[in-house]
Amino acid sequence: MSIQWFPGHMNAARKKAAESMEKVDLVIEVLDARVPQASSNPMIESLRRARQRPCLKILNKSDLADPDATRDWLAHYGAQPQVHAVALSCRKPADVAKVPTLCLKLAPHRGTVLKPLRVMIMGIPNVGKSTLMNALLKKRVAKVGDEPAVTKTQQRLFLGNNIVLIDTPGMMWPKIEHPTDGLMLAASHAIGVNAIIEEEVAVFLAETLLQRYPQLLAARYGLRPEGTDGVGVVEAIAARRGFRLRGGDPDLEKAAHTLLQDYRSGALGRISLETPASRVELLATYVPPPSLAEPQEVGEDDEST
Repeated sequence: MSIQWFPGHMNAARKKAAESMEKVDLVIEVLDARVPQASSNPMIESLRRARQRPCLKILNKSDLADPDATRDWLAHYGAQPQVHAVALSCRKPADVAKVPTLCLKLAPHRGTVLKPLRVMIMGIPNVGKSTLMNALLKKRVAKVGDEPAVTKTQQRLFLGNNIVLIDTPGMMWPKIEHPTDGLMLAASHAIGVNAIIEEEVAVFLAETLLQRYPQLLAARYGLRPEGTDGVGVVEAIAARRGFRLRGGDPDLEKAAHTLLQDYRSGALGRISLETPASRVELLATYVPPPSLAEPQEVGEDDEST
C-alpha cells in the first residue's frame, strides 16, 4: 500500500513558505518523536538549507515515544551542522518555556529591539505546531484539532524577548518515496482519513509492534504474540473485545481503529516506529519501483522474432 496525500492548499503553502524563508533567521521544525524522520518534510530541509538557516528540531509528543529511541534521534540530529534537537511535549508549559532560549542560542546575532529574531515554525500536519504556538504565546492564536491540516494560512505573531513567530500550515510533500513512511505517518494520524484504509494501516502497525514491542501487545490485549502476524493481531483484538458484525463475523474495522487509537493516545505504551538504525537499514535495502518513463530491459526470450 502506497499512501500519498497532498491537498491543494499545501502547494500554495509551500510557495508562501519559500518566499518567507528569505526573511527569517531560524526555522523550528516540529517532528513527531515516534516517527522523527518519516515526519520530516524534505521540502522544509531543502528550503532552509538553500537559505542556510539554522534549525531547531522539536521532537514533539516525546512522552508517547520510546525514550531509548528518542535519545538516539537526539544524538543523530545533534551531529548535523546548524541543527539543535530537543525532545519535549508541547502540552507541557515547562517544556515549551525552554524553546525561546534555545532559539536565541541558535541565532545569537538577533533578538534585540532593532533586530528581532524571526522564527518560522514548520512541520507536517498534526505534529503539534499549533499547540506549540498557543503554548509559546500563552493564548489561543492557532486552531488546534485532532485531524491533520487544520491550519491553512500563514500568520505572523509577536512573542516576548524580541522574537517574531511565523506559523505556517502543515505541509506534506508531493510524493512519499518510501511506502513504510506513508504507513508510519498514517498510523500516527498525520495523513487525512480519506487517503488511507485503516485496516491496512493497522496491520502494518501490528506487524511493527510484533517485531519491536510484543510485550506491549500482550499486556494491552491479552494475546500471545508468538506465531502470529499483523492480521492475526487485529483478529485477536476483535475477538478479545467482542467486536462483531451483525452476522457474527469479527468486526475487523473496529478492531483496527481500536489499535490505531491505542497507539496514538499512548494507551499501548511508549512506542517509536523507527530509530536511526532502522532508518539506515531501510535506505540500504529499499529498491524503488521502476518508473513508467524508464525503458525496460528486453531479454532474449522477450524479443519479437
